[in-house]
Parts: sequence; structure tokens; C-alpha cells
Amino acid sequence: MLFALQLLFTCGSPFAMTLEEALSLSKETLPSYKASELRVRSSEQLSKASLGPFFPSIDATAQWDRHYSVEEFPTQAYNLIAQYTIFDGGRRRANRGIALITLDTDKEEMRKTLIDLTSNVKTAFYTVIAQKDIMEQRNIQLQNAQKTFEVAEGRYKYGVAKLSDVLQASVRLEQSRFNVIQSEGDLKKAFSDLNSFIGNPLESSYEIEGSLDLLLTLPERERLTEYAVGRPEIKQAENTVKVTRFTRSLTGSAFYPVFNASATYQNTSGGLRGIAVGGPVVQEDKILGISATWNLFELGKFFRHRASKLDELTALERLNEAKRILMLDVSKACEDFITASNQLKVAQEQLKQAEYNYSQALGEYKVGKGDILSLVQAETLLSNAREQLVASRLNLVLTKVLIERSTGIERLDSLR
Repeated sequence: MLFALQLLFTCGSPFAMTLEEALSLSKETLPSYKASELRVRSSEQLSKASLGPFFPSIDATAQWDRHYSVEEFPTQAYNLIAQYTIFDGGRRRANRGIALITLDTDKEEMRKTLIDLTSNVKTAFYTVIAQKDIMEQRNIQLQNAQKTFEVAEGRYKYGVAKLSDVLQASVRLEQSRFNVIQSEGDLKKAFSDLNSFIGNPLESSYEIEGSLDLLLTLPERERLTEYAVGRPEIKQAENTVKVTRFTRSLTGSAFYPVFNASATYQNTSGGLRGIAVGGPVVQEDKILGISATWNLFELGKFFRHRASKLDELTALERLNEAKRILMLDVSKACEDFITASNQLKVAQEQLKQAEYNYSQALGEYKVGKGDILSLVQAETLLSNAREQLVASRLNLVLTKVLIERSTGIERLDSLR
């Protein structure tokens, strides 16, 4: 699938890429997302490994010796030992809990990477659309500047305009050509940003299926706040609190004894022939035993236990700080969306006025009632208004993307 899409793009396929296709390609190719997936798989194996202390361990040993005391002789010894921890003060349970929480934290990190990836791809995707629109608007501006130059040149040929009129129009025409070249370069850079996320060659270009037109009513902030609490950063901060609690249990286990049960099978062969020292040599031995180990005093464990309590309080405060920052980000994103919506309305009205102003100035100049400076200024204001409208539409879309990123929602319009 990935190879086919890349082949189509590199061969200049007429098919247009959609936002969903770009997001799908980025998940398949972006190294940071692949790394987060691999990290989760590693944590899954480590979480399974944390079950090890709950099961007995079995060791086999073999030893071969050759003695050179009274007489040279060999000995062989084979041991099979099974051990099981009956009680360890909660150390196994704490390590198991930490492993599971670490797995969940890594999953949240992968989800965070996906949210950031989605936001970056959307930003790059819509920026390409905006740069295409800007290039189209600047081509229109070039046509308008060409028209202004032709009118000034025609009036100069008939002797009803000054040479300065032609020069003024010529300067504006060259500036319009300069702007077109700049927009072409900006479009190529925008494509490079998008291609870097989806795994295409940086210099490739293709059609984009999408629009900056956005019809969206902002949901209530309380509802957005509810979704924001589920952000990966909050979940990770909550997991950190849980880890500190298990760590406190882990340090507390040092105050309890450890009970182990063991079963050993020994087999010994060889020895000094013809001489029996202390009776016959035992060839086999089977041992069952229970051992208890209790550390009565070790200064460091008292301070480690106190530190674990303070770490828990620290994690709680960091959780509260993460919530505070997130709520502030959501509130600012909502304000940015409202501001961008109002700016878009003004930009639309400004474009209408600029179009009327340019039409009026052009008509007056053609009949000799206006001057070239007014016409050039009107054309410049019109070009600025067109670009400002595109920029306002892009800004509104990007504030929507910012809200989706701050709240962790895949699509804001799904909350309708």
C-alpha cells in the first residue's frame, strides 16, 4: 500500500491526496511513532518478566575437580536446586505494579506521539493548501498589475499620462512577479514539511484534496475540559503518583523478613580409591529447607522510606501542575479560535471593500479622473486583502487543530 502510493506520487499521479491518507502514511513511516510502538512492545515483555518472582526458580550446577593431595583423583558434583520466595514484605507485588504502570505510561506516550503526529500532519497539510491559495492569489495580483501597467502605458502613448505613471505601474508589476516567485518557493517548502511526515521524497509535489473553508461551532469549554483531562500527560502524571506509592511499598519491604523455601538434589561421584576417611562417601543427597533473612538495622532504609513519602507528595503536586497548564492551554486555544473567527469575518468584509476600491480607482484612472498612485495603492490593498483572507482562513483551521491537540480529540467536529 505504501509503495503503491509513493509510486503514484513520484510518477505525477493525477489522484489527489486526502488528509486521511496523509495521516495513514505518517503512521507507517514516521520513525518517532515506530519507536513508541517498539517501546510499548518492550514494556509488555518486561511486564511479563515481573511475574518471575511469583514462580519458583530452578538452577542446575555441575562441577568437575581433580585433586592432588595423597593421590591424584577426580570428583564430579551435580546439584539441582529449586527455590521459592514465600514472603518478601511486598517487594514482588510492588515491582509487578511498577512494571504494569510503566507499560501503561509507555502506551500513553505512544498515544501522545500519535496526537502530536496528527497535529503536525494536519498543520503541514493545511499549510500546503494555504500556500497554493496564496500562489493563486498572487497570480491574480500579477494579472491586475499587468492590467494596470497596460492601461498606464496606453494612456502614455496617447499623451494623456506622464512617464512617471508607466514607471510606477512597472515597479508594481515587477513586485508582483517577485511575490509570485516567493510564493512558489514557499509552496515547495510547505510540500517538503508534509513529505517529511508521510515518507515521500522531499521535493515531490502532487494534488491536495482539501479546503480551508471551516464551518464549526466551538463546543462548550466545560466539555472540552472533560476531554482534556484524558490527555496522555495527565494519565502519565497519574501513573507517576501510582509508581511512587509502589516505591514506598518497595522501600517498606526492607523492614520485613524474607522467607524462602528450597529443595536441593546433590549427586557426587569420584574420590580417593581404597581409602575411606570418616566413613563411606555419600553419593546422593536430598535437602528440603526454609530460610528466613531479616535485616535488623541498616541506616539507609529509614531515609529511603521517608524519601519515598516525599516523592509521592511531589508527584501529586506535579499532577496538579500538569492539570493547571493543560486547562490554561485549552482556554487560550478557545480564545484563539474566537479571535480567528472574528478576524476572518473582518478579512472577508475587507476584501469586498478592497475589490470595490480597486474597481473604482481603475475606472477613474481610465477616464482621467484619478492618478496612478491611487490606482497602484488600490491594487496593493486588494492584493494584501486577498492574502490576509487566506491567512485568516488558515489561522482559523490551525486554531481548530490546536484545540484538538490540547484536548486529545481526533476531530473537533465529532463533538457536535
